[in-house]
Amino acid sequence: MTWGPTLADDGTIFRLWAPDRDEVTLEIANGDAVPMTREQEGWFSTQVSVGAGTRYRFRLTDDMTVPDPASRAQDGGVHGWSVVVDHHYDWRTPDWRGRPWEQMVIQEVHVGTLGGFAGVADHLPAIAALGITAIELMPVNAFGGTRNWGYDGVLPYVPAESYGTPDDLKALVDRAHELGLSVFLDVVYNHFGPDGNYLGAYAKGFFHPEVVTPWGGAVAVDQAPVHRYFVDNALMWLNEYKFDGLRFDAVHAIENDAFLDAMAAELREKTEGRHVHLVLENEGNDADRLHPAAFDAQWNDDFHNVLHVLLTGETSAYYADFADRPAERLARCLGEGFIYQGEDSPNHDGKPRGKPSAHLPPTAFVAFLQNHDQIGNRAMGERLTLLADRRKLRVATALLLLGPQIPLLFIGDEHGSESPFLFFTDFHDELADAVREGRRKEFAKFAAFADPEAREAIPDPNAHETFLQSRARPGADVAEWQDLYRALLKIRHEQIIPRLRDTTAIGAEAIGEGAVVARWKMGDGAILTIVLNLGDDVVDFPPLKASPIFADGEPGEAASVAVWLDR
Repeated sequence: MTWGPTLADDGTIFRLWAPDRDEVTLEIANGDAVPMTREQEGWFSTQVSVGAGTRYRFRLTDDMTVPDPASRAQDGGVHGWSVVVDHHYDWRTPDWRGRPWEQMVIQEVHVGTLGGFAGVADHLPAIAALGITAIELMPVNAFGGTRNWGYDGVLPYVPAESYGTPDDLKALVDRAHELGLSVFLDVVYNHFGPDGNYLGAYAKGFFHPEVVTPWGGAVAVDQAPVHRYFVDNALMWLNEYKFDGLRFDAVHAIENDAFLDAMAAELREKTEGRHVHLVLENEGNDADRLHPAAFDAQWNDDFHNVLHVLLTGETSAYYADFADRPAERLARCLGEGFIYQGEDSPNHDGKPRGKPSAHLPPTAFVAFLQNHDQIGNRAMGERLTLLADRRKLRVATALLLLGPQIPLLFIGDEHGSESPFLFFTDFHDELADAVREGRRKEFAKFAAFADPEAREAIPDPNAHETFLQSRARPGADVAEWQDLYRALLKIRHEQIIPRLRDTTAIGAEAIGEGAVVARWKMGDGAILTIVLNLGDDVVDFPPLKASPIFADGEPGEAASVAVWLDR
């Protein structure tokens, strides 16, 4: 059986998987309480002569009611009434089929900091004009309170009320398609947030308590109803909302490759004829999941981490894995995809991390200099504009946008934003205290926050001001950054993207303390060469006959880059 309400000709069918309950009652707001029929395998269902707009909930006991875990809309937040939704929408772009993966230049955005779905729609024309081809929304599923990163969601089928209605979200996707932009959504299938998750009250089998994760028992995706819950959710976003792709958060925490592969196969089958792209976040660097029948690409944390070391000199926490020989590690990343391909990782207690990836095309990796995690998981949420030398950051940006991996930007990068992106929530009472103190305790091991008074300066995630500070604002050098992004993206669209399909790496090597040369054979046979120096010493750039398609800084000097395309 499927989850959630289904509109029928003569009413609505309601369903709930509640194997731990003998009785469940459907309550209709301003209406009757209807006993639900217990069916096989713990399912309850009933049909009632009501339609779209009906508010409802499930009563488990005299003193406990819960929302529909597959509700399509909520009235009153994650503890309130669920609402029946008619998903009919008059699309202005009914013939949109998406864009090929090679064309992607993605910008990650947080919907709430832009003012909701309508605010994101207003943001789109400017980034489309700049040369960005796709936007990726951080999770929009319903969460406790009115502001959150989205990874504390508890109702995966519901667009957060504070962002807008289901139709508002469809209008955003429609507007993006009018502008030629693809739209991705970040989805979280590895855990639920702490505020508003009632599944344990009636379906303990939804979780494996014996499998410990940072959020409690692992989600039991090996159970048929749980498998269906998440796959149907993904299909809803792709087919009812017409998203062009999904980014699956932290799949290493799911620990079930069979589920991932089966889900990918079904999503491919049921979106055939469209350019739909599936992207993983996977700490395990599992190259086996990356092939056309399964997932298009993985976020390449290794790319970010080694460049962060080269740009900032920071080597604490997970950056310790990249502290030694960073130029050699960057060369491996550019030539083979992952840096860790089975080697022991100090940050993982010396355990092996990753699988061989040199056989994969560069487009199997999403590269980035910043994203929500890499900024927001810093105590003060600083961006690279405040942490790195500006000339070196320009060099790294050129590598990001002219290299053959798929580039991802974070909102504000194109404006040289210096405003922080902080961790923010809207929890209350004991949960708010626990989140605030837990956040500050996380940083006690860092020298800068060893003193308790220093930790008090870490912004309170629940303070409204913390959220307001996280809105991306243009930096002091906005014109310079916009000109750079515009120029680089013009080159990418004219010179790189048309040749990107079937590109393979030729090789890469370190030529100095912070300098690398990398070469790729493009799909049409042309040779792309990128030479960059992020070190502080002068190095010899290799001589090439042709003029570069892009250069910044004096060749070989610190903070310099040159890009050639030999046709």
